[in-house]
Amino acid sequence: MTLNQIAGVLPALVFPTATALQLLQMVKSRSAAGVSVATWTLFGVANIAMYVYTERYAEWQAVVGMLGTALVDFVIAGLAMAARSSAATKPSVNRAVAV
Repeated sequence: MTLNQIAGVLPALVFPTATALQLLQMVKSRSAAGVSVATWTLFGVANIAMYVYTERYAEWQAVVGMLGTALVDFVIAGLAMAARSSAATKPSVNRAVAV
């Protein structure tokens, strides 16, 4: 395997893995606390733009590394938006404090 091939395989493995770790953390904790919808949406858009820019449409490294990661980016952003929407619609409980 050449250095150029390794340079293509490494991000194809690292980017989706790192992104999936964020998704797993959200699912495991059942919380979107601290997750930025804007950041993950922008990561998704950037990954799609990089896929188009590199013009490596048929290479598995580009598809997995960029489009696969973009898909998971958008899933993270969607889950974070849904969690915030759900939290906003839950009625708050006001408890009287005895003095």
